[in-house]
Amino acid sequence: MLYTLHRKQKLPLSLQEAWDFIANPKNLAVITPPSMGFVTLSGDDRPMFAGQIIHYTVTPMLGIKLQWVTEITHVADKQFFVDEQRYGPYAFWHHKHFLKEIPGGVEMEDIVHYKVPMGILGRLVHPFLVKPKLEEIFAYREKKLTELFGEWKENK
Repeated sequence: MLYTLHRKQKLPLSLQEAWDFIANPKNLAVITPPSMGFVTLSGDDRPMFAGQIIHYTVTPMLGIKLQWVTEITHVADKQFFVDEQRYGPYAFWHHKHFLKEIPGGVEMEDIVHYKVPMGILGRLVHPFLVKPKLEEIFAYREKKLTELFGEWKENK
């Protein structure tokens, strides 16, 4: 079964500032909860480009360290990029990051399509293990981005 996670966040940043932040792979560690034990091993030494391979370790639960390798498959400057898992904890992972200039800032949108491993067992644990963990990660990301760049005010 394919699952979808969809998030939007407005931030009081210029399009260039937002792009400079999200297109720098080193910043993924900044917006990932410390509890995830996220460490980049390679591939974060330059701004994002199509074909870039980034290798991480994550410790999502129970102290179990996992390898995760993603490829940046598509990049359109100041518009979007796509990362896809090549090796890691999911059976399938396709994450689209969009940026759109709006009055007074930018709207950041994330659309993740993913499939959990282990067949029926994975589908059984998804609602109380995988989905809540992803929700927690993206809630942390939203909070951290607001801390870093300020709160969106609708009447700008």
